[in-house]
Amino acid sequence: MSSLPAALARGPVVLDGGLGTLLEERGNDLSSSLWSAQLLLDRPAEIRAAHEAFFRAGARVAITASYQVSYEALEDAGLDAPAVDLLLMRSVALARRARTDTGHDHDAWVAASVGPYGATLADGSEYTGDYGLSTAQLRAWHRPRLRALAAAGPDLLAIETIPSLSEVEALAAELPGLGVPAWLSVTVSGTSLRTGESLADAFAIADATEEILAIGVNCCDADDVAGALALARTVTDKPLVAYPNSGETWNAEDRSWSGRGAHLAEHVDGWLAGGARLVGGCCRVGPAEIHRVAETVAAGAPSRHD
Repeated sequence: MSSLPAALARGPVVLDGGLGTLLEERGNDLSSSLWSAQLLLDRPAEIRAAHEAFFRAGARVAITASYQVSYEALEDAGLDAPAVDLLLMRSVALARRARTDTGHDHDAWVAASVGPYGATLADGSEYTGDYGLSTAQLRAWHRPRLRALAAAGPDLLAIETIPSLSEVEALAAELPGLGVPAWLSVTVSGTSLRTGESLADAFAIADATEEILAIGVNCCDADDVAGALALARTVTDKPLVAYPNSGETWNAEDRSWSGRGAHLAEHVDGWLAGGARLVGGCCRVGPAEIHRVAETVAAGAPSRHD
């Protein structure tokens, strides 16, 4: 199997969609504060099946179910740190098994999800970055999870939905020495981070970090992607990443979605023209839409290689 950087040099690669969305559609209850981490404990076969569905739809990167796994939350559920490490390893193993079972060991990759601190609080603070923690505190919090995921043997780390400059700084500082490449994807409102801080500054930190192979945005409105990519291209020559939400709006208080979803595939050609090489979907984006994204990528591939 070729490396992901080699694949990106040849052309765009399709990411999966919203893992939690698909798990809910399959009848799983994700209403607890552990979200999909609860299924890592109780129903891991469901997570593997969801990864398989995205691979069959055309995704060639599976993002693991580790986004909301934290030592603190799982300690409350009775797990000690070594047990959480094993759970993180399970998240990677399930994605790898799904890749094998769908016959894609030669042309697909597993990205271990590293979500923001706020995601583990289950209060919507990943969309504000208002944690009250210093960069040093965020480094210390992320360190054990990063090390456990790197030790699990993923192809790369998907550092995603990062809302603030201090968390970008913290994560970038913890990557050296892990031995695993990463992409870093922030969540934005317009052309700023969710905190209102400079998106260009966040991209510059990622560009200066050798271990980060691709830079971009996720868990945002599809209409915000093109502007963010254009800004990124003024800062970096690295491949860009784009996987926004469906267009619906999350209400953290009552834990529900509202509004109407968009067809992400309609945006894909523009993202690719703007430098995106990893494209997919985030919240509320299922296999059917990823299939349309994959078809769009495949249809445009010959012209981009001419």
